[in-house]
Amino acid sequence: MSDQAAIDPWLLSILVCPMTRTPLRYDQAAQELISDAAGLAYPIRNGVPVMLVEEARPLRPEQQP
Repeated sequence: MSDQAAIDPWLLSILVCPMTRTPLRYDQAAQELISDAAGLAYPIRNGVPVMLVEEARPLRPEQQP
């Protein structure tokens, strides 16, 4: 799987933020799953979403809706 591969739409439809239990949005360029509710970005490493709050990074103000 390439670094810029799209995430499976079905997988994206069932994944939620582990902190807020809200839906995520996919940032393909950054290879991250974004939780707007928590203000966190969860990394996707080797095609696998890392859904650990400890591994997420805070969103920058310009990344928040």
